[in-house]
Amino acid sequence: MSFFRDLKIAMRSLWRVRTLWFTVAITLALGIGANAAIFSVVRAVLLRPLANRDEDRLLYVRQSAPGLGEQNTNFSIPEIDDLSKDLKTVTELGTFSPVDFTLIGLGTPRQIPAGVVDGHYFEVMGLRPVLGRLLTTSDDGPNAAGAVVLTYRFWKESLHGDPGVLGKQVHLESFGGPRNATIVGVLEPSVPYPVVTEIIANVVTSPHHLSATMVAGREHRMTEVFARLAPGATLDAARSELRARHAAIVAAHSDVYKPDNHYQIDVKRMHDQINARANTVLWVLFAAAGLLFLIACSNVANLVLARTVRRESELAVRAALGASTASLRRSLLAESLVLCGSGVVAALLLAWPTVAVLGRYAARFSVRADGLTLDFNLVWFGIALALVAAVFLAYVPRLPSAGGQLGTSLTSSGSRGSTGSSSRRLRIFAVMQITASFLLLTGAAVLMRTLYTLENTRPPFDTSRVLAVNLPVLTYGRTPEQVQNFYHDVARRVSTLPGVDHVSTGFSVPWRDDQGLNISFTFAAQGSTRKNGVDDWRAKFRSVSPGYFETLGVPFLGGRDFRDTDKAGSERVVIVSQSLAKALFPNGDALNRELHWTDGVMKFVGIGYEPRRIVGVVPDIDDENIIPSPAMTVYQPTDQEGWQGRLFVRTRTNDPYALAPAITRTIHEISADQPIEKASTLDDIRAEVMTPDKLNALVFGGFAAVALLISIVGVAGVLAFSVSGRTREFGIRIALGAKPQNILADVLLQGLAIAGIGVGAGIISGIAFAHGIAIYITEVRQPGILAFILSAFVILAAAVIASAIPAARAARVNAVEALRAE
Repeated sequence: MSFFRDLKIAMRSLWRVRTLWFTVAITLALGIGANAAIFSVVRAVLLRPLANRDEDRLLYVRQSAPGLGEQNTNFSIPEIDDLSKDLKTVTELGTFSPVDFTLIGLGTPRQIPAGVVDGHYFEVMGLRPVLGRLLTTSDDGPNAAGAVVLTYRFWKESLHGDPGVLGKQVHLESFGGPRNATIVGVLEPSVPYPVVTEIIANVVTSPHHLSATMVAGREHRMTEVFARLAPGATLDAARSELRARHAAIVAAHSDVYKPDNHYQIDVKRMHDQINARANTVLWVLFAAAGLLFLIACSNVANLVLARTVRRESELAVRAALGASTASLRRSLLAESLVLCGSGVVAALLLAWPTVAVLGRYAARFSVRADGLTLDFNLVWFGIALALVAAVFLAYVPRLPSAGGQLGTSLTSSGSRGSTGSSSRRLRIFAVMQITASFLLLTGAAVLMRTLYTLENTRPPFDTSRVLAVNLPVLTYGRTPEQVQNFYHDVARRVSTLPGVDHVSTGFSVPWRDDQGLNISFTFAAQGSTRKNGVDDWRAKFRSVSPGYFETLGVPFLGGRDFRDTDKAGSERVVIVSQSLAKALFPNGDALNRELHWTDGVMKFVGIGYEPRRIVGVVPDIDDENIIPSPAMTVYQPTDQEGWQGRLFVRTRTNDPYALAPAITRTIHEISADQPIEKASTLDDIRAEVMTPDKLNALVFGGFAAVALLISIVGVAGVLAFSVSGRTREFGIRIALGAKPQNILADVLLQGLAIAGIGVGAGIISGIAFAHGIAIYITEVRQPGILAFILSAFVILAAAVIASAIPAARAARVNAVEALRAE
């Protein structure tokens, strides 16, 4: 019961210094709350097991070609067949190809992300159904019936968990044509990889996957490969066997695998592959939260230590009146528990919404971050942390005994001795806070500079008034000519709408259509030498309609645009980018030269090797990267090659979205079932791509701002404590003729000295940390001299602000009152 009485007394005592109480509680809340939220995300995304059975045996196999700048070239069917023969360390391979299907039969027709898999896929992945069945080897082959498995999320969110969906017939449209399929099952909740999908279908649902070009084309790579370790086999053994097998394939087909392309293969555990993008971001974020926690703890130690030192006389009196050391220690423990306990409660209240925010942030880098909640194991950890901190804060201070120390405890000399010792400890804590704050500020400065560069690098075309709309191809019951006529009708009808300036079509939307934007092929050109004298040139492939460049506001540097007469059966023509024209024809004579595709993939995608005449040159349009780089691009007319599915509308108004309803209505008048999706301005698409960088800057900037605020409080507290301990000194100096501004400058210099030492330590630590982490994580941006200078300036300016109040108080010391008190 006596301890509960101590708690009551502690609360009454702390209420008299509630500024201190609230400061400690908020500081602990920021430090512990941030770490609780971050750890919840890290544990859920990086440490939580997958739903897949025996996930430690599940492997991801990746082929790359560094010479082509390709980190993941995928696999072709012949390559997969060669790899899978008589493997000893792997039981079987499962394949997955990402496909966009237009789905008809489950509500409004729409385009959905999907996957086409073989019959081994679900067994290799170790997944189970929650309804119906999954696909097996009986669903393989060209004569199998079309079968579809719904992902759990799609079934729950779009179909409201309807069990009656089993057995329903759906119509699927893809690049190769239409197919019918039956829904046979619903997949258990699992991590969607390599892409987020809504349905997973067997191979027969995609005619292109059954075509001879797909089955026989060694260079036609569009399939991901997964594997399962054989019992007793190790990852290293599987990697060695697959690399040896791949090396034999490369040696046997030297015409396909050119030495300069450096084709190679790697094998990783599925868990590591899924977390690859999130690893760096979340661990760096966790380190930032750790620095914030260090700052918070050192600041709390500062505040509590300063309060304990100020109470030495009170404790000495209580000891002299008979209070035992145990009772004094118990009272300190009660105060520490109240302080730390309130901090933990506030931390948990702060962590709850923070987890949701960070979960949305982490979802940009990992599909495992959806729907995260606070990890309740951290509640117990927070309570344990509060107990440890409370005991530490209660038992570290030295207590007076009831004996002869009373006199010295009540005299100024004794107080000065203890004050000097405590002041040194307070300064050490403050320097630690400044050092950690400097590191966070430097990291935030790097991210802010990156964001500033992105924001101020504008593309060479109009983004604010151009609306991009997805119009997936519907070929069911239509000939290729009718499909082309549909897009012509859409462009013609939409162009007549009030407020519309220009309309065109194409195959890919800048920054948004990853699959379309990644397409590039090798080619040769009349009158140009080969690259390096050996290799053919490689260019991005784009298919656009007449008026595309006018729609985007891109001027021609030479030649002409495509015309309506540039269609199938007429002369093949192309438009090239400025960088391509300069690289191949440095004398400026690119117009009317001929080029022809040489890439082996062409025969698989329906594009011929006929010569094509260059009729126009346009500025470089880097439609993949926010910061543009020189772009080697070849544009072909849609009427000659097909490859459409995107509508571009340039408006006269500043609000293109106002025209979206009229555009939708017009298209549905032409084709009532036509899906119309993702209507966005190019400006908004660009902003969406920049979101991860904005979030990085926001999160790290928030950490840095909080750390700086805590450090300001810490520096101000140290100087306030120092001023209170030097009141007699200041009184004597003023009595001897010192001017108040001299006292003011003295205290300000103390603050700058603390900040200067912290900044120096931060610079040394930052350089060492940056070089150390670069060894293991190459994609982390390194801070430059500007980041260090900016962070140092902010820290020193904050130190001056933090020093201003205690310095002003020192300058106002009354000499007579200070000496009388002494």
